[in-house]
Amino acid sequence: MRDGAVLLGRRHGAHGAGEWSFPGGKVDPGERATHAAARELAEETGMTATSVAPITWTDDVFPDFALHYVTLHHAVEAVGDPVVREPDKISEWSWHRWDSLPSPLFGPVIALRSTGWRP
Repeated sequence: MRDGAVLLGRRHGAHGAGEWSFPGGKVDPGERATHAAARELAEETGMTATSVAPITWTDDVFPDFALHYVTLHHAVEAVGDPVVREPDKISEWSWHRWDSLPSPLFGPVIALRSTGWRP
């Protein structure tokens, strides 16, 4: 998050292609979820997390791809400007106000929005 806006990337890949998603990825075995959020942000954008706080989790099912995610959402404040470091996964990063998110949105973003959470 930065100045009330959230960072979203346009996805590539088998599921969610063309949809806007937060930076993120899997928690490694034995890794704290807050550490994973900061690590994934750095790996995907080159940005450095300055604070990480849990928000909630969502239950995200993608039946067309036989996938089921439990997404651990975190509010992360960071320094630096986002850079596309994994172009096979994300085509661009951009900042968006919560009240004017682009579409289409990736399932976990829709699920977080439906909880009523706001930056």
